[in-house]
Amino acid sequence: MNAAYLPSIMWEPMVRGALLEDFGIGGDVTTEALGRSDVILQAVFRARKAGVIAGLPGAALAFSLLDPSVTFDAVVEDGQRVEEGETVARVKGPARAILGGERTALNLLCHLSGIASTTRSIVDIVQDTKARVCCTRKTLPGLRAFQKYAVLAGGGSNHRYRLDDAILIKDNHIALCDGSITATLDAARQRAGHLMKIELEVDTLEQLETALEHGGADAFLLDNMSTDQLRTAVALIDSRAVAEASGGIRPDTARAIAETGVDILSLGWLTQTVTALDIGLDIA
Repeated sequence: MNAAYLPSIMWEPMVRGALLEDFGIGGDVTTEALGRSDVILQAVFRARKAGVIAGLPGAALAFSLLDPSVTFDAVVEDGQRVEEGETVARVKGPARAILGGERTALNLLCHLSGIASTTRSIVDIVQDTKARVCCTRKTLPGLRAFQKYAVLAGGGSNHRYRLDDAILIKDNHIALCDGSITATLDAARQRAGHLMKIELEVDTLEQLETALEHGGADAFLLDNMSTDQLRTAVALIDSRAVAEASGGIRPDTARAIAETGVDILSLGWLTQTVTALDIGLDIA
């Protein structure tokens, strides 16, 4: 069963806002000008490139919010692979709703499917290692929940959703504590609730050793380390904490990094610089 799930209460405000942005004050003047806005249309969403689908609930809402009589029949599910030319969904309803909701539906479906497809490609590369492919908070404002949903649909995992999910100490936080890793860890432990996890970013093996000697953390973000350094770091951590690799992870380096024994590959570009999957909507 696909692990990606978002309730409709999350989808609706975002889709409604996108439709308002698209319709403006005057609505779809092109369709209305043709005088055939009540004609019943049937249209097909078709993949123009192979990939993994995500965003079908949002695409369906783009039509039903405009006209509840519209029927949207998904042929595949979010998280499912499709081949070039494969039918993704069928939609039927008044031209006013089909043509009015087309761009909002495609924007969501193409963008989120692009994230799911890219995620799945990296998941496939690191298959048979223990490493999980994880996204970050490098997301578009207002779309984080949906972009992270697409990562799950692609077989990946989610890092923090928000700043209050966990304590993640990075270099600027250490600088705030006069450059002292031990002082930073002490301050975080004193104020963290008993259920709050602490992760520490380290750039060098020396920083990691210092932290481990001072009680460690629940997870270590191993930033921009070479594969040799990552192997040494994994050995030093010795399963006492989660080992997360970050920086320099690309399709051509992901396998080697995963084989160092890290638990997580953290990739901000999964959501930040993704290419949309090409999907079209054609009148049947």
